[in-house]
Amino acid sequence: MARASVLLVAFFALTMAVWAADQSAENKSEEPESFDVEPPILKQNLSDEALPDSDVARLEKQLERAKQNASGAERLYKIGVLAKMEVEQRLLKVVRYESDLANARVARAKEELAEKESQFATGEITKDELESIKTALAQLTEAAQVATAKRERAELEAAEANLRRQQKLLKLGVGQRSDVTRAEEKLAELKGQNSR
Repeated sequence: MARASVLLVAFFALTMAVWAADQSAENKSEEPESFDVEPPILKQNLSDEALPDSDVARLEKQLERAKQNASGAERLYKIGVLAKMEVEQRLLKVVRYESDLANARVARAKEELAEKESQFATGEITKDELESIKTALAQLTEAAQVATAKRERAELEAAEANLRRQQKLLKLGVGQRSDVTRAEEKLAELKGQNSR
């Protein structure tokens, strides 16, 4: 009885497979089908001009995404889902994106100022409009400097925390001396960059 039911199921499965193959063969035409996936963008097809507005928009989206990832990280750490190091990395990523965004805004403002200066030379805009753009650039530059200092401080703090973590792991017998050495080198490198 069991053999008969197994044979019946196997026969039914084989029949369905043959029927499905026949159906797919009937549906295929002689011409090849188009791809469902678009081909990748080739580097030579991209324009040489960098679009600063798109860079700023891209950085704004990345910053928002990083903020969303970091917002619930502390809660996830408290309930044991994330490691403390992952929380620190998420917060550091937010600081990095803030700095990158501030610098991109400064670059865009500098380009706009150069354009407005040429318009001022031809008499298209007034001196007051040019001065307002210079004032905005000064404010953006100051904000970028603050964001860069915050980033340097956060990276230094993260490197110090990583060194302490690696030293603890080595002391417990779980870590490796090479990890401690790498953490020391990274900290020394960051301190050297910040002292310049």
